[in-house]
Amino acid sequence: MEPLVFLAVLLAAAFHAGWNAIVKIDLDRFLSITLISLAAGIVAVAALPFVAVPRASAWPWLAVSGLLHTGYKIFLVQAYRAGDLGQVYPIARGAAPLLVSLAMLAIGEVLTAHATVGIALLVGGVWLMSVRGGRDLAKLEGRAVAFALATSVLIASYTVTDGLGARINGDAHGYAVWLFVLDGLLMLALLLLMRGRCGLGAMRPFLVSGLAGGAMSLGAYWIVIWAATVAPIAMVAALRESSVLFAGAISVLILREPPTRWRLLSALVIVVAMALMRAR
Repeated sequence: MEPLVFLAVLLAAAFHAGWNAIVKIDLDRFLSITLISLAAGIVAVAALPFVAVPRASAWPWLAVSGLLHTGYKIFLVQAYRAGDLGQVYPIARGAAPLLVSLAMLAIGEVLTAHATVGIALLVGGVWLMSVRGGRDLAKLEGRAVAFALATSVLIASYTVTDGLGARINGDAHGYAVWLFVLDGLLMLALLLLMRGRCGLGAMRPFLVSGLAGGAMSLGAYWIVIWAATVAPIAMVAALRESSVLFAGAISVLILREPPTRWRLLSALVIVVAMALMRAR
């Protein structure tokens, strides 16, 4: 992976950790994730004049991706209702890069030995960072496991879909912006269907923080989509999960949470993994 792409994906990971850290709002999980989607869609609409309309061949990929993103959010909310975040997160996020790697291998994307080992180590580091030695994944209820695994499959599915769709479009920027517009519209329709206008009213007091989080969410995944057009999708998918490393740094430096041995060990594993992924 080229240095510019590598650093860009790390920036995307930092954005991902950032909007998760700054958007702490008193809403249920469905309204919270919907607010972020709507805010990102609003920012994307403002960017429409500066990007090209996707090619006709890219629209089926955009349509499928929009449905996958919506399904991902629905299953993620259900997973968090059934189990703790610290238990659900490592399954949902940690398994996705492995699924993406298998999918890309099946369609002929070849990785170097360094990259393969790096992806495996990074996934292990994500699990360690998420679990932090204080959870017993074996105690997860079957319902939580099922929703978490379904979420992971959807993450892997939209990652592969968007990477290939942006490549087919030949313009990652137009693809990314229109995807967020479509995603915002789908989530708005789902919100009105499930909560009616009352849902919009409940989100209004949090619009400023929502817009900030939406902008960071848009920037994070925009970078990922672009990176997937110039680097192996499996490597991009794994490297963006280094967001847990930035989240851990935020928790220690800003939230003043203690740097436990498990956090330090997982951070070391992730750093070693990133070094291997940069090796030629």
